[in-house]
Amino acid sequence: MSNLFRRAAVLAALAVAACDTTPAQPPMAILPAEQSRFLGPRGVDLATDASDVINELRTSRLDFVARYYRDPASRWPALTPREARRLSALGLNIVTVWESHSGTVGYFSYASGYNDALSAYRQAYAVGQPVGSAIYFAVDFNAGPSQLYYIDQYFRGINAGLYSASRGRPAFRVGVYGSGYICDAMRRARLAQYSWLSNSTAWAGSQSYAGWNIRQHGPLATLSFNHDFNDARADYGGFRVVN
Repeated sequence: MSNLFRRAAVLAALAVAACDTTPAQPPMAILPAEQSRFLGPRGVDLATDASDVINELRTSRLDFVARYYRDPASRWPALTPREARRLSALGLNIVTVWESHSGTVGYFSYASGYNDALSAYRQAYAVGQPVGSAIYFAVDFNAGPSQLYYIDQYFRGINAGLYSASRGRPAFRVGVYGSGYICDAMRRARLAQYSWLSNSTAWAGSQSYAGWNIRQHGPLATLSFNHDFNDARADYGGFRVVN
C-alpha cells in the first residue's frame, strides 16, 4: 500500500468514524432475579482503583474484576501491585486490559501496537501478572471492514512488542476487546487468543458473534459503584498474584 493510498484510507476511515450516528446503548441495570441466567464466571470492569470498593467486592459473589493498564499520562488510575494483591486475597481473579487512545481509528498502527505492548508488559511485570495469562487490548469504537487494516497492523505490533519485551520467551497471551467483527477478525488472524465482546450491541458483528471469552453487559443493580457487569467462559485469561 503506497503512502498516498494509506493516507487517503486513513482520512476516509476517520470520516466514517466521525459520521457514525449510531445511538449509544443506554446502560441497563441487571436485577438480582436476572443474574441466574449467567452460568459461567461473573465479574465487573471498573475504571478506578478497586481498593476503594473492596468491602462491596468482598460480599459480591463475583469471580473476577477487570482493571486497566494505561499510559502513565492518563488521568485514570492503572492497576497497581497493592490493588492486585488485595483482589487476589479475596479470591477474585483479575483480568487486565490496555486502553489508551483506543476510541479513534487514527491511533491504530503497527508502531502504536508495538509501543502499547511494551508499556503493558512493563506494568504487568510490576504487578506480578503470571506468564501465560492474558492482556486484552481495547478497540473502543465501532470498527468494521473499512478500519480492519489499521486494527490488524496494531495487533501485529502488539504481538511483536510482547515477543521483544519477553526476549522471545513465552509471556502474556493477547486478548482483544471490541466489536464482534473485530473480535472475530483478530481471532481468525491468530493475532489474539481471547476476545471480550463490548456491550455496544449495535457495533459491527456484535449481535451474531458467539466466540467471546468475556461478554460485557450493563451494571448490576446490587452494586453502588460505577462499573459494567461481565460474564465469561471457563478460560478467559484471568489470574491471581502471589501475596
